[in-house]
Amino acid sequence: MLSRELVKEALRRALATGADYAEVFAEHSLNKNINIISGKTDKIGDTVISGVGIRIFKGTRCVSGSASSLAPEAILGCASKVADALTGMPLVRDIVLRERLFGNIHPVRVVPGDVCNAEKIDYLRQACLAAKGYSDEISQVSGTFLEVDHKILIATSEGLFAQDRQIRTRVIVSSIASGNGENQDGAVNHGARKGMELLEEYDPKALGREASRQAVTMLHAGYIKAGTMPVAIENGFGGVIFHEACGHSLEASSVALGQSQFAGKLGEQIANAKVTAIDDGTIPNAWGSFNIDDEGTPARRNVLIENGILKNYMIDKLNGRRMGMASTGNSRRQSYQFEPTSRMTNTYIAAGEDEDRDIIASIGYGLYAKSMGGGSVNPVTGQFNFSVDEGYVIRNGEICEPVRGASLIGKGSEILMNIDMVGKNVARAQGMCGASSGSIPTDVGQPLIRVSSIVVGGR
Repeated sequence: MLSRELVKEALRRALATGADYAEVFAEHSLNKNINIISGKTDKIGDTVISGVGIRIFKGTRCVSGSASSLAPEAILGCASKVADALTGMPLVRDIVLRERLFGNIHPVRVVPGDVCNAEKIDYLRQACLAAKGYSDEISQVSGTFLEVDHKILIATSEGLFAQDRQIRTRVIVSSIASGNGENQDGAVNHGARKGMELLEEYDPKALGREASRQAVTMLHAGYIKAGTMPVAIENGFGGVIFHEACGHSLEASSVALGQSQFAGKLGEQIANAKVTAIDDGTIPNAWGSFNIDDEGTPARRNVLIENGILKNYMIDKLNGRRMGMASTGNSRRQSYQFEPTSRMTNTYIAAGEDEDRDIIASIGYGLYAKSMGGGSVNPVTGQFNFSVDEGYVIRNGEICEPVRGASLIGKGSEILMNIDMVGKNVARAQGMCGASSGSIPTDVGQPLIRVSSIVVGGR
């Protein structure tokens, strides 16, 4: 992407005024977005993202800048402007760049860019036709195909020179059910660090029917009475509650500044002994995986909580300096235009020893959250609020009628202690996580879990 000589000169210029570390991050990405509504192609969008981000450190002070071009004059000009923020003499005398090849554990069989749009549109149409045909109550269906071909180059004053190519593919099917003046929606989505072979794993008609099943089910659902009760949260996207309520509080971007409910608690019990939580960027072909992070640190499997004990945080280089700890390979950014920081990759609660049937049977009256929706969290306090997209009343140990409008309200540190049953069947689901360094792909996951007591919003 860039010559070693050009990158070396950019690093020299960035270090010219006294920085003790410099980094060049170059990117060239091709993104495609195909959207169809009710069987008709609505949009085909192709985007090229190309540019460079340059960053310097002096102690724990950080200065960064970017240029929307990979031309030598743009890169060198950006490096000089970043250096102008400091005043001093060069601290690093010489830079020897040595290329490092970290290998690839995410093989791609069919690059999406090599396949015509017609094939992708046909897949979406099959899904949408099946969704529309599920019920007369389905008023609208849509399908989205996303592909990303993300090429990056990272070089640092410590001598690193590395490149990576990250291909991701995702498909989303959504349905709206209408009746009696009301609308309810349902959706399914699957994504991976794979190419077109991802589509071979999912029958488009099954995806469409599932999206419509959710929508129709919720259209005819009643409401749950608000109150404090036990809740069983299903696997897969149910893991979003750990991601949001607890995961963000374990990122160094919050911990290093003392703005986390878990700051200073390494080695302490912060969760029920049944809870083990892991962030793993090395899972082959997983949506949130990579070979190297956006600072060039190899991805790793990071046990965050083990049997209830806080073992690790997720750390980037800058916040690692502030904490006196090494990077854990969790530095991520949406693009060269964003400054990287600590972020999650594939974060999940590990399998436990409880049977799913025993978890449900243990609840006299409560909520079964089959599918979770979005929410919000304050990482400083851990206070969160999440919607339940598909929920059911549990009565006398049985899953009964569907309910809509439910939400889960609580505090991350409390919910961790209240997870008192953990199932065996871990599943992961894909999403996009937004924070200070932009929107990035992340996996969430867990087995079926029971939260012994939590506030459920309803009517």
